[in-house]
Amino acid sequence: MTDSDKSLEWLLENLVANTAGACHALVLSRDGLKLCHTQGLTVDRADQLAAIAAGVQALAHGASVEFGDGTGGVRNSMTEFHGGILFIVEAGVGSHLAVIATEDADVGLIGHNMDELVEQIGSVFTAPPRFMAADNPAS
Repeated sequence: MTDSDKSLEWLLENLVANTAGACHALVLSRDGLKLCHTQGLTVDRADQLAAIAAGVQALAHGASVEFGDGTGGVRNSMTEFHGGILFIVEAGVGSHLAVIATEDADVGLIGHNMDELVEQIGSVFTAPPRFMAADNPAS
């Protein structure tokens, strides 16, 4: 783990610790690769959450293209399910911040704290597109 990853992990841990109802946090790339997560998530659960969050954002993108202004822009997504809530916001170029919270959490507070974290350090939450070897002429 790099110093940058440790820094991000610390910030995610603070987000969860200082936000009532927040249980887990994760930064993921647009294509579903987990970049950093809180310690309460095992590696397998973090992978699973990253895949779910990427899928939700992809569906929201499709809805925006078809029923929004056509740009595909998604500000945030929130999914309420029995036993909890999943929040996802864009966190920087090619990345998202996802938080799992209890079902009785204050959605306004969680959304505010997520937005505040992204505003403070959004430039750190960057995940440039990955390229396959065949797509990258330098390889």
